[in-house]
Amino acid sequence: MTAQVPHILVVGGGYVGMYTAYGLRRAARKGRIRVTVVDPRSVMTYQPFLPEAAAGSVEPRHVVVPLRKTLKGCRVVTGRVTGIDHAGKVAKVLPEEGPAYELAYDQIVVALGSIARTLPIPGLAEEATGFKNVEEAIALRNKVLDRLDVASSQPDPVLRKSALTFVFVGGGYAGVEAFAELEDMARYATRYYDNINPEDMRWVLVEATGRILPEVGEELGKYTVDQLRKRNMEIRLETRLESCEKGRVILSDGDEFDADTIVWTAGVKANPALAATDFPLDEKGRVKTLANLRIEGVEDAWTAGDNAAVPDLTGPAGTYCAPNAQHAVRQARRLAANILRVVDGQPPQDYEHKYVGSVASLGLHKGVAQLYGVKVKGWLAWFLHRTYHVSRVPTFNRKMRVILDWTLALFFRREVTSLGSLQTPNEEFQRATQS
Repeated sequence: MTAQVPHILVVGGGYVGMYTAYGLRRAARKGRIRVTVVDPRSVMTYQPFLPEAAAGSVEPRHVVVPLRKTLKGCRVVTGRVTGIDHAGKVAKVLPEEGPAYELAYDQIVVALGSIARTLPIPGLAEEATGFKNVEEAIALRNKVLDRLDVASSQPDPVLRKSALTFVFVGGGYAGVEAFAELEDMARYATRYYDNINPEDMRWVLVEATGRILPEVGEELGKYTVDQLRKRNMEIRLETRLESCEKGRVILSDGDEFDADTIVWTAGVKANPALAATDFPLDEKGRVKTLANLRIEGVEDAWTAGDNAAVPDLTGPAGTYCAPNAQHAVRQARRLAANILRVVDGQPPQDYEHKYVGSVASLGLHKGVAQLYGVKVKGWLAWFLHRTYHVSRVPTFNRKMRVILDWTLALFFRREVTSLGSLQTPNEEFQRATQS
């Protein structure tokens, strides 16, 4: 009698999901296991390059990795897992179109990741945009350049001022890098407008705590604040966004002003879809996880990344790994290896990785970095940022495309064309049908 081939279900196609499946693909092609990846998107987004994609330094298509092309030997399902019954080893899948159905599995990898952590702020849902996927990066780039067009063509000083005001909420990596990269792009773009100067723009970063970029340390955080303020950018520390209804920004320090562009990057939280599972969750909604990346208290279930509370064996007792790409990629590789070890009848190994450090870009040729305790600023930090992240981008194909983007940028000027019609592609046709 032929033994049944184990079916591994990977829920999520982000860092953990994609890299785990990538580590299992050869075993799947050899018929040792079956692997199914379920995600609402057919691509994995390399988020550290979103600020550069928004600023036009990298082609947006080059920061996403097509799952079907990359995960040969694995089945990719474009859909959303709406529930997991691990006791019965079935997951409920809602495909992009058609009715939901159940998918049975032998082992499961929970890689649902995180979503933006928002607050009940009046006007936030209607006026603000997030910054977690390539669509939002493209939309934000178009919005910034479109506002320059509007301001250039607008004689009303009040409307012009609102168009040239850009507010970012959140002083972590995503917020600071997007804030700095887009200001750098917009500053460059003003050379093509005869009635807009860089000084006409107002860029405001709102952060509720007393520092930005805590990952690079207090000294480099202060350096970043100083460098951004030298570019006439406002850094509002210990300040909260109270309201932004109809574009009217009200801050906790009492300041009020109008802004056409509001970007929310104030942290993330574990995917709330985890509540529709029978896995143990902690007080932050993360899956309770053992050091070997098995889900605590259950068999044949694994997890890692943003949605998991993974013990940090290199830190003090009771600490957990930070929810970042550095840990997620390494956890996924260990997770894939552990699944294959278990299939072969061997015990899984613990995940242990000492945090290397952090790098952040502050625009073209500007950055900060802290690697192995060494603090780096300016051009060298920017170069280290690019070098590190191009080494982390999945697949040789994407690495080369990103490098080619950077190489071409050495010989040609920055592209600052807005494709605003992408947001409303049918607008012109609808006007034609009404005339």
